[in-house]
Amino acid sequence: MAAEFFRISGLDNIVAERGPTALRIVVGGQLRKLRVAADISPEQAGDRIRGSHAKISRLELGRTSFKERDVRDLLNLYGVRDPAEVESFLRLVRRANEPGWWHRYGDLMPSWFETYLGLEHAALSIRTFEAQLVPGLLQTEAYARAVVALGHENVEATRRVELRKRRQELLDRASGPTLWAILDESVLHRPIGSTKVLRDQLEHLVRMSEDNLRVTIQVLPYSAGGHAALGGSFTMLRFAEDELPDMVYTEQLTSSLYLDRQNDLENYRRVMDRISVQAETPDRSREILRAAAAQL
Repeated sequence: MAAEFFRISGLDNIVAERGPTALRIVVGGQLRKLRVAADISPEQAGDRIRGSHAKISRLELGRTSFKERDVRDLLNLYGVRDPAEVESFLRLVRRANEPGWWHRYGDLMPSWFETYLGLEHAALSIRTFEAQLVPGLLQTEAYARAVVALGHENVEATRRVELRKRRQELLDRASGPTLWAILDESVLHRPIGSTKVLRDQLEHLVRMSEDNLRVTIQVLPYSAGGHAALGGSFTMLRFAEDELPDMVYTEQLTSSLYLDRQNDLENYRRVMDRISVQAETPDRSREILRAAAAQL
């Protein structure tokens, strides 16, 4: 068991760079491995911490913060009693419980989106299809302000735009993710803000695809006709650590959905691969973006 703890402890600095959400998922995954190895059911584990099997599931998926007392009780149940190993694990638990930078904006967003920001910050790669708007990571400040104004009072607008700008900093981070965005052609023509706002936004997309080697942008043209992603926008996240499974994120008006089952992931991968073939190449997409900007 000591070797297993040494391995997870070695992830401390690596995962911490990508935020507490990643570390929380790693710790939760480790708790699941320990429970399975000890042949303990979720129901038995839930009884030990005065909870339910659903609580154990949330802990093991990294969907909630950890109480040190609960973790101590679970480690004892799973046969981990060496004080040094327990303290090593609890040190990671404390790091995982630390709030991310986005916590200060918690009053502006629902908890399900706060979870997404943590996962986005931790990702190794982000692939997204957007059917309506320019993805948040690629929005200019003026475009973001126009989008925010569609659904929120002006008193909140400044901080919401600030939040979006903070999100974008991960694209400049040395260990930041790659971003592969496929935009439906309608995004290029939907009037968000003034004509100048949209033109500047399109020119920004051109610059991002040229200047940032980690950013790839494709346009899915009208001429492609029907396509596999007609169901709507979605984002696929991939992580560096084995303990962090790939994830698909879809967002509705008042809720979101996180998918990590293998069948769901394979379906979305196939859809993303198909529309990336149907979309114009990155070079041709830049030409389309320039032409759309010039027409405004």
